[in-house]
Amino acid sequence: MAEKLFDEKTLRKLEQLRLVANRVRAGAIKGERRSTRRGTSVEFADYRNYTRGDDLRRLDWNIYARLERPFIKLLEEEEDLSVQILFDASGSMDWPDLNSGAGRDTHKFTYGQRLAAGLGHIALTTGDHLTVVGLRADGPQVWGPMRGRGRTLALLDFLEDVRPGGLTDLSAALRDWSLRMARPGLVLIVSDLLSPTGFETGLDALLGRGAEVAVIHILAPDETNPPLAGDLSLVDTETRHQQDVTIDAPMRELYAQRFLAWREQIGAFCAGRGVHYLMVETSVPWEELILFDLRRLQVVK
Repeated sequence: MAEKLFDEKTLRKLEQLRLVANRVRAGAIKGERRSTRRGTSVEFADYRNYTRGDDLRRLDWNIYARLERPFIKLLEEEEDLSVQILFDASGSMDWPDLNSGAGRDTHKFTYGQRLAAGLGHIALTTGDHLTVVGLRADGPQVWGPMRGRGRTLALLDFLEDVRPGGLTDLSAALRDWSLRMARPGLVLIVSDLLSPTGFETGLDALLGRGAEVAVIHILAPDETNPPLAGDLSLVDTETRHQQDVTIDAPMRELYAQRFLAWREQIGAFCAGRGVHYLMVETSVPWEELILFDLRRLQVVK
């Protein structure tokens, strides 16, 4: 999976980034994130032994030359950040059909895996405390918390083991995770938000625990603009419920109107609560989403 996700060029670009949280600072372990609190300093505080996965930029080469032992410099007000990536593993994310030509390139769950891997690698590289959770109908699959760039391969193995399926109550899953959180942090939600019960009460629960939240709303191109016409029988990918419909010009226009209203409703809900929100089609390369779109949203820097 590593070869599919990361070429060397993309890997180097990701390692130049860091995740940003403007309202959460609760680091319990010294990391590489400078505090924005007024009246604090970032002066030298101490040394600790180098451990595998530490950033070599923090190595004190003068000490190494004298003692021939590697030590990492610690600064007084540098903190780690608790980063939690919650990615939707429900049946609706298993779209389009991977056996189709378009499905291989625009599959929502695969796209979500890659985003989780890329964002997780950034967090591990910068010393943040990372937890990744697959939100499934039969309960969450949890990896972490982990720290250090040496953990990236283990993260990729975990992501490869998660499979989409079933009907996930997204709101309940988010609410359940809010109760499990050991400490507040940056919570990145990767989902198509296609849940019969919505997501709003779960999002409010995360905010109530002091989390800073970003929602990355993933949809396939044929969901935003369905290439359908005529008399059809549509089947829900999660519930298997079947509905016979006739798709004509007025029906397509009604779909477009309701889709736009749904998207605007989600955006307004998030904006009213200070939640970062970004909708993306899976036709947009995942690395571009991280390198450009999430930068503009100030989730990464």
